[in-house]
Amino acid sequence: MTEVPPAAGASASLWEREEEVAAVVEALDALCADRSSSGGLLVFRGEAGLGKTALLAETRRLAEERGCTVWSARGGETLRSVPFNVVRQLLQPALVSLLPEEAREYLGDWYDIAGPALGIADPGGRQADPQGVCDGLVAAVRRLAKRDWPLVLLIDDAHWADQETLHWLAAFAERLHDLSVLVVVARRPGEVTGESARHLDAVAAAAGRPETTLSALTPDATAGLTRATVGRHADAPFCREVWAVTGGNPYETVELLAKVQDSEIEPTESSAGQLRALNRSARGGGLVTRLEGLGIDATRFAWAAAILGTGISVGLVARLTTMRPEQALRCAELLCTARILTAPDPAGAQADDGDLEFVHPLIATAVYNSIPDALRTAMHGIAAQIVTDSGRGAAAASRHLLQVHPDDDAELVDQLREAAREHLAVGAPDAARRCLERALKEPPRPEVHARVLYELGCATLLTAPARTIDHLQTALAMPGLDGPARVDAVFRLSQALLHNDQLDQAVRTVEAEAARHEEGPARLRLRAVQYMWEGIYAGESSTPGRSERLAELARTCTGRDNSERALLILRGFDAMTHGENAEEVVEVCDRALVNGRLAPGLGWTDTEWGIELLMMLGSSYAYADRLDRAENLFAEALRTYTTAGWSGGHLALANAFLGLAFRRQGRLKDAETVLRESLRLAERVGRGLPLYWSATCGLVDTLLARGHVREAWSIAEHYGFTPPYPSTIVLPDTRSVRGRLLLAVGRTEEGVNELEAAEKAAAARGGHNPVLAPWTVDLARALATQDPTRAARLAADARRQAERFGTDTAIGEALRCAAHLETGQRKVRLAAQAVTYLEASPCQYEHAAARIEYGLAARSTTELNRGLTLARSCGADGLARQAREGLAELEA
Repeated sequence: MTEVPPAAGASASLWEREEEVAAVVEALDALCADRSSSGGLLVFRGEAGLGKTALLAETRRLAEERGCTVWSARGGETLRSVPFNVVRQLLQPALVSLLPEEAREYLGDWYDIAGPALGIADPGGRQADPQGVCDGLVAAVRRLAKRDWPLVLLIDDAHWADQETLHWLAAFAERLHDLSVLVVVARRPGEVTGESARHLDAVAAAAGRPETTLSALTPDATAGLTRATVGRHADAPFCREVWAVTGGNPYETVELLAKVQDSEIEPTESSAGQLRALNRSARGGGLVTRLEGLGIDATRFAWAAAILGTGISVGLVARLTTMRPEQALRCAELLCTARILTAPDPAGAQADDGDLEFVHPLIATAVYNSIPDALRTAMHGIAAQIVTDSGRGAAAASRHLLQVHPDDDAELVDQLREAAREHLAVGAPDAARRCLERALKEPPRPEVHARVLYELGCATLLTAPARTIDHLQTALAMPGLDGPARVDAVFRLSQALLHNDQLDQAVRTVEAEAARHEEGPARLRLRAVQYMWEGIYAGESSTPGRSERLAELARTCTGRDNSERALLILRGFDAMTHGENAEEVVEVCDRALVNGRLAPGLGWTDTEWGIELLMMLGSSYAYADRLDRAENLFAEALRTYTTAGWSGGHLALANAFLGLAFRRQGRLKDAETVLRESLRLAERVGRGLPLYWSATCGLVDTLLARGHVREAWSIAEHYGFTPPYPSTIVLPDTRSVRGRLLLAVGRTEEGVNELEAAEKAAAARGGHNPVLAPWTVDLARALATQDPTRAARLAADARRQAERFGTDTAIGEALRCAAHLETGQRKVRLAAQAVTYLEASPCQYEHAAARIEYGLAARSTTELNRGLTLARSCGADGLARQAREGLAELEA
């Protein structure tokens, strides 16, 4: 490399950064070429001091030369516990320029969801969904970006960004392909673990190119920088020693050369021996010694600045150190002269940055670590009090409270509990968890200890069910958790056990707690929860006498409160899954409604009962041929969760069950669309959960109905749709769908085995619904040739079960199966009867299939054409192809 310096006006830290700057220029030119250009993402990675910040500053300069809007933000080592800190910094220029009504107009429906996280709106009354808030932030930036094109986002020290920001950044980076924005991220290698590391990895992957790793300066570049700084008379041995002492680190090189100038050292070989001592004074222990040399007041000022981390002002530091204003001002000037503090760069300054910042994060880290432990915790306590007194709330003070030494302080416990509530309200459950875990170390007073554990269990329910189980079990074993709170804790514990695939223990937990209570609302609710978990168990055994006890209990329920309504829903679902009379199923479910609608306190976002109960209600309607009611319920769930910003597991399930309703109606294209969306959302929540199985199974079933067998197999292979199955019931029935898939791809023996496993499971559970788990008709068809006697017996069983259930769909499907096993006129008669029933059914796919089968049996072009029209309207390409082939044969 030559000693060619960077462009005029550029930082000294840009030596040997020509390739990186060229990549920035190329990305900016692509961004500015056209509003329709796709977005870009650059990730610069390098150890501390290698010039990442200087590279971002150059990016800003180049972008502003081209007329770009530039927003920037920076992570902070002591600010990682502050949720949404970096994304708030990033959006501040846009948000400050908007009036509240303008912000609401720009953000639309996302205002109430993302607004609290951004600090521009008050949080709602319930806990925010973290995934919904993340999606809201993505939508907010997308909308603002269209207004401010061409837009460049700069994020420095991303390794120190808060987890919530990194979650947003990873999601945003994945959607840059259709948004004209350039994102430039700088980070150190390592430094992060867990979820934050996963998010940063996702950002790097979204860039579509390897991360650019910055390297140290070469000896030639160091020599060039040395001569440009101290004079061209610097000789070669001196320049070589500068490189040897600093390792080519640009920041250390610049600082060392500044000290050379301050010390008026001649840049010659005879002075080279002094460089190592000078360099030590600029870092680590040497920096601390130099700071102490400025005096105790300056040292206290620097310590206070390090405690604050951001928003450093002379007035705030004076309050924290109890200095007089003029004394604090003198200290600030002294520290700026010593290149420890500096004024923020006006180009990238934020409104709340304060008057000062550390010259480099390395200095901030060294100063912070030099504060004696006891004094550091005490200063954090004072800082927390200052934040609280300023009216910024417990959440803003919590980053300081987390650092305070435990001291049996009941007031601090209350503050941390309040901070946790505020964090949950804006969609930051991990921040809430940290506050509550710290509160436990205080520790809380005996009378509130169980409450803190309960609140902690609620905060971690969706993100860490195993940890939730431990917290809630401990809380329930302690005094202080009584009444409705205790019942709710037991319910939430059972939910956590369910999410952790410990359904048996969930049932036992609720059953044991119910036994502790006398007859009354609490006991009734617990019994309902017990029946609910037993009702979704997919194991090959059921609790003896459960259905009979549930039916007896439900007979006494009039629907006067939500516990009784829950029992009615559970009874309806149990009757439906066991294939009892469909009209009675609907009558019981209707009694659980209030004027045809969900009762207050039993809505989709109400947490007292959970989503499972309402999914049971909608499923009961769906399989009892009341598809209009099922669709209305699931569409309401989708609207409710979308409006509330719940875009995690709840929205995934709402899409999955709406897809189930569409599939049952024969709206196969609509079903495929919402089921793909459900699977996309379920992927974000995590594979292996029941909601993931629901989305996958529903999509495979729908693709099979459409005749897209290869695609169905591909989905099954990619998403692991294979045994072992979850312990909870999945709709549609997993074994039935898997068996049908295996038959469709020609793996007949495996398909038969899978359907026989479904038969065995149904027998152990005491019966089944032939529409919910249609293994009977599929197995009968598969055995028609190799074992016609058994096939006929299965078809007869299916007919009996269908007539017991009594829906047009069930009877029509059983008749279709019977017709498949027959020949001649008997086949035609049975096929005609199947059409009669399925024409009256709301399930148009099955109606289309019956029409086509009848047309083929009767050799009727009229019936085949009617079936073809129905198949096309359903999006059933396989049936349509079958009809066309039949017509071609008849017309030949």
